[in-house]
This record gives sequence, structure tokens and C-alpha cells, in this order.
Amino acid sequence: MKIWSEVLNQKVSKPFIVVLTGPSGVGKSSVTRELMRRKKDLVYSVSVTTRKIREGEVDGEDYFFVTREGFTDLIENDELIEWAEVYGEFYGTPKKYIERLFERGKHVLIDADTQGGTRLRARFEDGVFIFLLPPSFEVLIERLHRRGTDSEEVKQKRIESAGRELEEVSKYTYAVVNDVLEETVQCVLAIISSEEQKVGRVSDLSGWIDRLKGMAVP
Repeated sequence: MKIWSEVLNQKVSKPFIVVLTGPSGVGKSSVTRELMRRKKDLVYSVSVTTRKIREGEVDGEDYFFVTREGFTDLIENDELIEWAEVYGEFYGTPKKYIERLFERGKHVLIDADTQGGTRLRARFEDGVFIFLLPPSFEVLIERLHRRGTDSEEVKQKRIESAGRELEEVSKYTYAVVNDVLEETVQCVLAIISSEEQKVGRVSDLSGWIDRLKGMAVP
């Protein structure tokens, strides 16, 4: 006969979004890749962007690459959950893509800048919002200077914006310092696991209670 703990461990959490936010250079992409590798019921939300595809990127996996006209059509047709202009290019989260993942029972991981994070917080009150912090501002600047994909002008703009973006941390539920990648990933996984245990997220909770009561010894 199954014991109560075995039944409880079989409960299923309702799908929710996990939003990683932070200034440019804080390491959101690195953390995202590790989370995707380790947690199979967490699916990365592929964003739409107008920026040019970079070497090594795959359309439909890294981003959905569209023209400015195509992006405007998505906005006008209300096909984006949120969108923002970042350093002259547009980025957005496709609504249908998120809906399909939820229908499959998957949690959705979104890598967003602070603009996107603000819009997502307004749209998903039950989402899990995590702000990644650098170990120091000096380390953040160093990381930005090492980015090989940005021009010097863009790097300078990112540095100038970083201070303002860091001030957004007080609006988030969780704050994690991304110093050692392994420790950061473990911390974020623990946050997600804790959120999955919340009573309000458990699917068919009354059904689980009935099963537990049925196992009770008279």
C-alpha cells in the first residue's frame, strides 16, 4: 500500500511562468541555458525580435526573427503578451506560443529585460519573478565590455542603463546574486521547486485529499 508521502509526491503543479530579469551583462542567458538543461518541465519562451540574426543562432530556437513591419503586425493583432524597444530593436513575447506550452502542462521560462519584466508582472500576477544581480557593479561593467556582439556605443548605453535597471529589484519577489553560475542555478531551481509546492498551484487538490482520506486507517 502506498504511504501518504508517496501520494503527495505525485501531485502536479499548475503551469506558471518564471521570469528572469536583470541588467544587460548579469548573465541571464547562461543561467537560462543551465535551467533548461536540468529541468525538463521548464520550457524556454522564444521571443520575437527585429534584430539581425547572429552567428550560431537558429531562427525559432533562439528567437523568431521578423522585420519591423512584421513586428508591427503582431502588435496590431494583439499577438504579443508584452513587447519593448531595447537599444533600437524590438523584442516581444508571443501569446500563442505561451498558451500552447501551458496547455501541455509546461512551466514557461522567460528571459526579459526590466521593461518586459514590468509588463509581465502586470499580466501574470501568479508568475515567479526573479531578479538577477551582479556580485558588484564593477563586475557587471567588466562583463559588458567583454561582450563581443555589441558595438562600443551599445556597450556604453548598456552601462549607463544598468544603474537604473538595478533600482527595479525592489519590485521583484526574489533576488539572486549571479556570482558562481552553479550556485545561482541551484538557487533558482530551489525557488521554482518551492513555488511548485504552494497549495494554490496544485492541480486537482480536492482529488488528492480524497485519495489521502481513502488511505486512512479506520
